Amino acid sequence: MVFKSFDTKLVLRVIFLFITLSMPAVLIIYGWSEALVFLLPVIIYQVVDLTRFLRTAQNELSQFIESVHYRDFSRYYNEQYPSAQLKLLRKGFNEINTTLKSINREKESQHLHLQKIMELVETGILSYDTDSGEIVLMNESLKKLLHVPFMKTIHYLEKRDPELYLAVKELEPGRSKIATANTAHFEKTAFKVLLSATAFRSEGHTYKLIAFQNINEALDETESKAWQKLLNVMTHEIMNSVAPIASLADTLKNRLHETAATGPSAHDLEDFEVGVSTIKSRSLGLLRFAEVYRNLNKITRLNLVDVSVKEVFRNLKNLMQPSLAQKNIRLEMEMDDPGMHLLADKNLLDQVLINLIMNAIEAVKYQSDPCITLSAYNSQEGKTIIKVADNGMGMSREVQEKIFIPFFSTKKNGTGIGLSLCKQIILLHQGSIQIQSAEGEGTAFILKF
Repeated sequence: MVFKSFDTKLVLRVIFLFITLSMPAVLIIYGWSEALVFLLPVIIYQVVDLTRFLRTAQNELSQFIESVHYRDFSRYYNEQYPSAQLKLLRKGFNEINTTLKSINREKESQHLHLQKIMELVETGILSYDTDSGEIVLMNESLKKLLHVPFMKTIHYLEKRDPELYLAVKELEPGRSKIATANTAHFEKTAFKVLLSATAFRSEGHTYKLIAFQNINEALDETESKAWQKLLNVMTHEIMNSVAPIASLADTLKNRLHETAATGPSAHDLEDFEVGVSTIKSRSLGLLRFAEVYRNLNKITRLNLVDVSVKEVFRNLKNLMQPSLAQKNIRLEMEMDDPGMHLLADKNLLDQVLINLIMNAIEAVKYQSDPCITLSAYNSQEGKTIIKVADNGMGMSREVQEKIFIPFFSTKKNGTGIGLSLCKQIILLHQGSIQIQSAEGEGTAFILKF
């Protein structure tokens, strides 16, 4: 409606100018040439007025286009402008500005709501252009999960974590898979993430949206429950294996009664000796096996107290120093805050650290300058970290993946229970235990509380 009025005024001006320009011919035909003197100012006025009208409209339109380009919808066009002929045009601009401002405000509100929702979601979200690799969305949960403050393109992930980058690139839309991710370089620990992908097109570009969900804690809990069930089953099997021993003992007893009257022969004595030795050997094996299972399964409650980490370290040093000195192993202790305290079961915490130090002693026994480092500090997330590190022979990736499985051991006479017990104790503290290791570079166990 506004532009129709503008067009009408413009057409009327052009028509009047055309009529005025035609008047000289009429005046000359009728012999009124003297009137041309009065007609010339009218023609000049109409040309100037038309030029000013178009220039003013052009300036108004340019300002409006500029405000739209820069999304400056706060500009207001005074509708009481001296040139009343542009009043309707300015009114139209103000109406368009108001509409665009309302749309923009609605979009900003939706965007703000989306940002707040993305901040509350614990799942990491990443969206990137599949052609250029440019990242268009990365929420705070993903930044914390990967310890990355900013990523411009997805290709940055290739340098930092090639395995995770390959998993993200190869994951097809509509599919999910479990991948291994690593934290920052200064504390490179691996954890499992569930990746889910979807894709969409917008303005001729294809975007891939990936959801990252940390399932390490869920896997730990599931693994712990699974091993609890396994222990119950295995305990049942142990009890079943006692039956043949009882049967053998009963047989030997009957043989003994049969030979009591006539006296046992040399063959009988040999059988008795073999049978008794078998019972003794098997019984001792079962006792040791049952004791190992009992130690693993009996810890269900914690006696939580306020523990001084410095005192724990000092007691450990006093306890382990004779053994370490005998084997020429250095024990170094590092603490960021000597007043650091921790809510924990002191006896079980000591048991975990002693177990880890004993493993470290075994790992460094072939090193020329064996050293074990016990350190404590607070992480950026506010967690208390205790680390037991050595400069030993390290572990392969395959061994690291199995090291916490009950009864798995790399030692010839090892039971494979120590680290499983350590993990269960730390999980009961609602913490986590992680391993950093590389063959030939040493090993570090990280306890997070």
